[in-house]
Amino acid sequence: MRILGFVVVATIFEAVGDAVMRMALLNSYALPGRIALFGLASAFLTMYGLFLNLAPVEFATVTGVYLGSLFIMFQIVNYLFFRHTPTSGVLLGGTFIVAGAAIIYFWK
Repeated sequence: MRILGFVVVATIFEAVGDAVMRMALLNSYALPGRIALFGLASAFLTMYGLFLNLAPVEFATVTGVYLGSLFIMFQIVNYLFFRHTPTSGVLLGGTFIVAGAAIIYFWK
């Protein structure tokens, strides 16, 4: 479970960092606001890299769990930040992603 904690925290940092970066790039904020958003996004993405690489497990295993949790987190952040809901195709494909991540994580 400790591994899963590292991965979930890493995916939260990545998904939020990507959303903040998108806001900095696409919204028409004044220059100081955009610079602040770029800085905040950079901090979130740095924390993502730190937490993902600190996970106490083989990188191949972390990658499988990471991709499944990343899919889920991206859908949550995409809705919270941009009010976009996933299509049925995205949900079906995501089901396969999460199933694959579960196989990688639980297969002994």
